[in-house]
Amino acid sequence: MTAMVILLQFSALFVPILEPDGALYAGIAKTMVIKHDYWNLYADGHDWLDKPHFPFWMAAISFQLFGIHTWSYKLPAILFLLMGAWYTYRLALQLYDEKVACWAVCILLTAEHLVISNNDVRAEPYLTGLIIAAVYYFYRRNILAGAIFTACAIMTKGLFALVPIGAAIGGHLLFTRNWKELFHPRWLLALVLTALFITPELYALYRQFDQHPEKIVFGTTGVSGLRFFFWDSQFGRFMNTGPIKGAGDPFFFFHTLLWAFLPWSVMLYAAVIIFIKKWKQQKEYYCISAALATFALFSLSRFQLPHYLNIIFPFFAILTAQYILSLQSEKGLKFFRNTQYTIIILLAVAGVVIDLLYKPAMHYAWLLLAGALCLLYLLLHYWLDKSSRQAVFYRTIAISILLNLYLNTILYPDMMQYQSGSEAAAYANTHLPGQRIGFYEANSYGFDFYLKAPVLRYDSASLQAPAVVFTTPEGRAMLEKQGRSCTLIKSFPHFYVSKLDLPFVRKVTRASALSERLLLEVKK
Repeated sequence: MTAMVILLQFSALFVPILEPDGALYAGIAKTMVIKHDYWNLYADGHDWLDKPHFPFWMAAISFQLFGIHTWSYKLPAILFLLMGAWYTYRLALQLYDEKVACWAVCILLTAEHLVISNNDVRAEPYLTGLIIAAVYYFYRRNILAGAIFTACAIMTKGLFALVPIGAAIGGHLLFTRNWKELFHPRWLLALVLTALFITPELYALYRQFDQHPEKIVFGTTGVSGLRFFFWDSQFGRFMNTGPIKGAGDPFFFFHTLLWAFLPWSVMLYAAVIIFIKKWKQQKEYYCISAALATFALFSLSRFQLPHYLNIIFPFFAILTAQYILSLQSEKGLKFFRNTQYTIIILLAVAGVVIDLLYKPAMHYAWLLLAGALCLLYLLLHYWLDKSSRQAVFYRTIAISILLNLYLNTILYPDMMQYQSGSEAAAYANTHLPGQRIGFYEANSYGFDFYLKAPVLRYDSASLQAPAVVFTTPEGRAMLEKQGRSCTLIKSFPHFYVSKLDLPFVRKVTRASALSERLLLEVKK
């Protein structure tokens, strides 16, 4: 079963990268390789200051080794995620036993948002693996390895990566009142080594921004990359005073977790509640400290997105596995059975309803997947007592595998026909090979990544005919109003697949949810 959930992570390997963020990050790594410049980050033809370099370095290395493809962008992120699963196993094995460790891995790799995120690869898969690895090595008092992984985590998302790592180690020592260990000089050494190991990131930021105060970033000059890294990107977002702002809801992650950690979310909430009720009886506080400290920080922040939670899923998985395996009373086991069978039924119904509403072109492939999982279910039915804890656990995993295989091999591939940028790039690569194409009153990170030719950016003054442009109907109207002669090459339906809504999912209302993007030849 563990092998199956590992293979599940690769089921989205060839699905086009979702816009906007996933395709943006892929394009930044592609630009690194094309320019042979691994210190500066560029997007939209300009200097880009938002995320640190580590994920882009990893993607760029993959591009150098395997070429610039969808799968070569996703591969290193998935491998880092699986590294996180490995260290989840190792930490759980140290804290509890082998069964908790194995079940924690299965829970982690079937958590819904973790699997979905393989379609929309950002920084979180890297961070998930790096944070749990750092905690594991600090737990083992391997300061050098812990500092290396911590530094890589900071170079992935910023200083806030210290929160789950520091809370895990510090929280356990604090709650167990191990004052001698808490104030041991080794932790100062860990901080010094971590500071040393993040110098590549600091050098890159200083080189691109602090040495060039004349550059216009966030609409102004004199922007310090180092200040952004240490303050604006972290504390500035938390206090909503930085150049990138959000509007937070303190309860956002409470209800997000209900679907993001499916099919285990109810068990997770129960695990946390029981852990807190029996606080003084617990033998370890690493997982609860890391998870709750980070969860609280995210909840208080004004900048919130669902995928932020993924990085603490390893700790949630260990807590949940330990709770499920600790259930001894018939009442507790009945709660587990009834809850999970209810979730299994709801997920099965949800999958069927989504399929009937959306009606993908590969509609009948659902029957093949259903048949394969029915066979698996029948095997489990005969091998396992249907009322046993193990049977319920494996059947929950089975429904998660079925649902996510459907999403990754049928639903998302079909939906990607509505991501106009990647579709237009594929068309241009075939029918306009090598043609330089420019954006006019439109932008698409997917188009920028997938086009195998230079992408230009035009305004009315810089657009010189003849030219081929990627634009909107409104952009075409503007060109024709200027007296330009425009010939339609091809139109493409447009929708941000990463921002699904009901009108788009329903086939009968989908047309009303779509907009349009155009490839035009401008002749004069």
